Amino acid sequence: MGVFEGVGKLGFGLMRLPRLESGEIDVELTKRLVDIFMDAGFNYFDTAWAYEGSEKAIKEALFDRYPRERIKFATKVASWMMCNGPEDVERQFDESLADTGAGFFDYYLLHNIGDSRTAFFDKYDTWSMIARKREEGLIGHFGVSTHGTPEEIDRVLTEHPEIEFVQVQINYGDWENPVLQSRKCYETIRKHGKEITVMEPIKGGMLANPHTRVQQLLKSVRPDDSCASWALRFAGSLEGVSVVLSGMNGIDQMEDNVRTFKGFEPLSESEYEVLDEARKIIDGIDLVPCTNCKYCEKMCPKNIGIPGTIAAVNYMKEYESRENGFFQLMSLVAFPGKALPVECIHCGACEVACPQKLQIRECMDIAVEELMGHVDEYKRVNLIKGFNPQD
Repeated sequence: MGVFEGVGKLGFGLMRLPRLESGEIDVELTKRLVDIFMDAGFNYFDTAWAYEGSEKAIKEALFDRYPRERIKFATKVASWMMCNGPEDVERQFDESLADTGAGFFDYYLLHNIGDSRTAFFDKYDTWSMIARKREEGLIGHFGVSTHGTPEEIDRVLTEHPEIEFVQVQINYGDWENPVLQSRKCYETIRKHGKEITVMEPIKGGMLANPHTRVQQLLKSVRPDDSCASWALRFAGSLEGVSVVLSGMNGIDQMEDNVRTFKGFEPLSESEYEVLDEARKIIDGIDLVPCTNCKYCEKMCPKNIGIPGTIAAVNYMKEYESRENGFFQLMSLVAFPGKALPVECIHCGACEVACPQKLQIRECMDIAVEELMGHVDEYKRVNLIKGFNPQD
């Protein structure tokens, strides 16, 4: 019996659930998303102890409303986060069990192995805890998630053949990326014969709304299909990929993704060539490939709105407008109450946390110099207070 027997190929990733203005997860909208997903015949949900509020929200939106036997559920333990010993690792497991109300986990993962994080799973003997919980019937299948290198993945899978599946970042934009090495990571996992669940197939939304030239290219081939559907089909067409996760936080996104997988159509050879051309266009644009995972923001001692700042810098680059980039900075960072990049102390905590291995400090400097440096103090202060130059 396969690891993902009875699981639909589209998975609902719960890291980016919709939020209210207060910052709390919008549980009512989440319920609607869950209903569309389940009504379409899909059943796999993926979250993590580290995703703030997600486990409690999914209890109310899913487990309190649907029979347990209809659900396939995955969550993760982060031994490198807020742990000082094996008892803290067990605490994370117990909290996940209580917060979700799941009763047991169909799938349980070590969260983001690689770099210095792997040592914490060894130090606190998380592997033994997993084995014990499986014997107790509280875990069905065991996997790992990773943004690591092919070498790190190969080492972990060699040392721990008990791992049944790997969750890894795969999308056509990163496929040949020399830093992320998406294709090589995929090939390494397949060499070990492990099944794959894909995260970031749309690269945090970047491939849902790519550069205008990419949109024009994709629409010229399949005018009725969204750009997101191309990215999802790329991931879903790969051999060994059992589940493609999508962090859907709106009705339109959910309906489009469900439509893509309800009548799933693997990419043709000519369509692979189209995506090769799209990748070349993307590689020629000097954008910062941030996926808005917010790991950096959680580690920032100054509470800087890092993903919003990066989005503003990208906006400036793509549309060649410092002024519009500045307005994006206000909208995405200042107005939501986050600190501006001028507060950056260059401690580097953000770069250690970044799965994409981005040069975040350099990006903060660009934002200060290019987006804020040309705006006079009066205008800056009043914009931050809510002044609208259109009024």
